[in-house]
Amino acid sequence: MTDSLDLPAIRATLHAEAVSLRASLGEPIEGPGQMTYGSQAAAATHVFEQQRDLALRDHERAQLTLVEEALASLDDGTYGTCKSCGNPIAPGRLEAIPWAATCIDCARAAPR
Repeated sequence: MTDSLDLPAIRATLHAEAVSLRASLGEPIEGPGQMTYGSQAAAATHVFEQQRDLALRDHERAQLTLVEEALASLDDGTYGTCKSCGNPIAPGRLEAIPWAATCIDCARAAPR
């Protein structure tokens, strides 16, 4: 099934994604700093933004794990095989999401 895929291009895409995610994860999240009285709205906004940044960081870590697993599966020859059912992952899905670890049917069935 992976015969129809451009594996060197997919490897390059995955590598570029990994580099981008590592760079993003290396950037510090700004702390709250000194809070002053009378600025509750500003403090609440800052706390919200910090929580959002932490949630995005968690998502980036999870995505980096998927990208690294996809690169490893390219190395061991299992790229394009669903981790859940063992069936081939559709080439269109892999072109859209090169780090996809499951076929579309298993992805739909998985709890969110």
